[in-house]
Amino acid sequence: MQKRIISGIVIVIVSCIVLYFGGYVTGAVMLGLSLIGEFELMRVYQLEKSEMGWLVYISTVLYYVLLMFADRSLILPFMIIFLLLVLAMYVITFPKFTDHEMQHTFLAFFYVAVMLSYVYQLRQMKNGLILVLLIAICSWGNDTLAYFTGVTIGKHKMSPKLSPKKSVEGLIGGIVGAGLLGGLFGLLFGRKFVPNHYVLWFVLIGAVGAIPAVIGDLTASAIKRNNKIKDYGKLIPGHGGVLDRFDSVIFVAPIIYYLVYAIIQRYM
Repeated sequence: MQKRIISGIVIVIVSCIVLYFGGYVTGAVMLGLSLIGEFELMRVYQLEKSEMGWLVYISTVLYYVLLMFADRSLILPFMIIFLLLVLAMYVITFPKFTDHEMQHTFLAFFYVAVMLSYVYQLRQMKNGLILVLLIAICSWGNDTLAYFTGVTIGKHKMSPKLSPKKSVEGLIGGIVGAGLLGGLFGLLFGRKFVPNHYVLWFVLIGAVGAIPAVIGDLTASAIKRNNKIKDYGKLIPGHGGVLDRFDSVIFVAPIIYYLVYAIIQRYM
């Protein structure tokens, strides 16, 4: 537990530094985390050193280059090209790769790189340095409050087969807690973004954003259980790999981005 706490503190400090600088610094770090996370996931399927693996890594670098330096209208065509390349490699090398491995390749790129890139995209918004805190509130805030609620009063198992330690009480406590943290965020910063009912808006964002955090955590757990592994990696002492630590962030980031875009950006 001590190792886990120390690692968690280091992650928070490094995250604050990376997000403070924003721009190319945040983009480069998100690219690095995406590549590591993709490698971890592809290793689960024993594809990390295959042609499919290299296609994912190279495509991820190009994707981030487009995000940081090019017109974003090119992103959707690029994704279609990526899918076509995966299908082409599947056909050209047949029967080297199965259809399941082709699907795993597609999953690795979108699940890790594309979804995680929304941390960078939110940071690039106007006042992104403040808004990006919402991702931490809905992912790590929810996770922490759900843990303490579950330990304190948890009695009813939420998903006994998938995650035996998680409780319904912890689920509710995490969502309510994230909503309250969102309200605190709104109290401190909300007037800057929304002219009316700003606390309530951020309570809503916090609570709604906590739901995909739970799904993200359970998704990462389900993949591990399906493939009989304990952790995705050993990069972060006490936590495991990138996917072990950022599983909820991966799901939360795009949801928060579009919530912010829908609710807040019209006032900015």
